Amino acid sequence: MKIEKIKRFFSSKMARNFWIFFGSGLIVSMAYMDPGNWGTNIEGGSTFNYALLWAIWLANGMAMFFQYLSGKIGIAGYSLSEIVKEKIKKKWKILVYWIGAEISILATDLAEFLGIVVALNILFGIPLLIGSFVSVLEILLFFVVTRKSFRSIEKAFIWFVSIISLAFVYELFLAKPEWSQIVFHSVVPTLNASTIFIVVGIIGATIMPHALFIHSWLIKNKMKESKDKDKKKSLKFHLADTVISLTIAGIVNAAMLIMAASAFYQRGIIATLSQAYYTLIPLFGEFAAIIFGGALLISGIASSITGTLAGQSIMEGLTNFRISPLTRRIITRVVNMIPLTVAILLGLEPLKVLVYSQVLLSILIPLPLIPIILFTSDKRIMGSLVNKKWTTIFAWIFSAAIIGLNIYLITTAF
Repeated sequence: MKIEKIKRFFSSKMARNFWIFFGSGLIVSMAYMDPGNWGTNIEGGSTFNYALLWAIWLANGMAMFFQYLSGKIGIAGYSLSEIVKEKIKKKWKILVYWIGAEISILATDLAEFLGIVVALNILFGIPLLIGSFVSVLEILLFFVVTRKSFRSIEKAFIWFVSIISLAFVYELFLAKPEWSQIVFHSVVPTLNASTIFIVVGIIGATIMPHALFIHSWLIKNKMKESKDKDKKKSLKFHLADTVISLTIAGIVNAAMLIMAASAFYQRGIIATLSQAYYTLIPLFGEFAAIIFGGALLISGIASSITGTLAGQSIMEGLTNFRISPLTRRIITRVVNMIPLTVAILLGLEPLKVLVYSQVLLSILIPLPLIPIILFTSDKRIMGSLVNKKWTTIFAWIFSAAIIGLNIYLITTAF
């Protein structure tokens, strides 16, 4: 009887409409599973055991909240960049805003680029300098994924997210974590002078500018394609899509930290991305290490696609200049090769470059965050979708917390 009900549900009109709407959240979710998150989560788990799990769940909850608000703008018929341009009006202010937004895309792509280079190094032994050039071949995969319909991109992301998720399920199975400790530290915060920097790294730098920009653009395009123009129903589909996709991202981030705590903390190992790979070999075997490195490579590639699409949405909304996504991908990749190549030649630890890219993103987070709150609270823009009073209050509280933590991260980094 239950099986029949399930079959009827999935064959219903509502289920079919939701499946058409589903996908935007998966593209956005890669921003929360990018190599920057990997580095922070692995360092947090290997240094503080399970103690910072609560920070991952808190960051994920705030991410869901703001991505939901960004998508609401799309349902109202706009992208965030379009409304910013409409409200600013003066060309020089629009230009300044656009430059800031483009810098956030470049900083994001630098982190993804670094993840790909490190993955090539640990999987195939390709030196970092050579890997920075070899990784340009990733552009070919970008072309394959994006050359057809937008729906094909969403289907590709189903595979990306599934592979990364299954990789960490496998790693958790091998690590044999302490589940009672996991439950305890998921709900009981640990915050002191020694943990604050990593907590800030998890929360303050988790919500990325490009993810907030792109969600409204993706949902706006969904609304154009959808035959059902009921905004209230679309809002429910958007909420479900966002919750499902970012719950998966939150679980993957938690799994990274749990794996690092179980595998490395118990043995007194403070691991970076490369060290994590090489440490997994004697602990769980070479296959486990390959799974880890492969998932990192896919994470870097998939999240770089999200970044490129976000850049496309920003350029379309703020300027009259148009280039193809492939051309944009080539430009951002070439531009980001310069600082990474210089860092490698100077003998700098690549992860230091990653840290500074995250600090730069922290500085730029108000660019999308504040306009999202202002616009979703404006009935002239949102109509019946305007925020309720308590939604706006919580939005300002969360944004103040995020910006405050980012300020702490910036001052501590320097």
